[in-house]
Amino acid sequence: MSTDLNKNLKKLSQIADWFESREEVDVEEGLKKVKEATEVIKESKERLKEIENEFEEIKKEIEEE
Repeated sequence: MSTDLNKNLKKLSQIADWFESREEVDVEEGLKKVKEATEVIKESKERLKEIENEFEEIKKEIEEE
């Protein structure tokens, strides 16, 4: 199953909101949020690379016609 970039952006926004809404950040909980954000960013980068490759293939098909 491919990564849904819109869902990932929403997750990252929620994580950012979590940090912004705290006067004091619990270090352990903050670390969990940072790790989660890192995973989401990694998945998103992989999906963006897949999308880029798909566009390149479409471009090749168009140029061959």
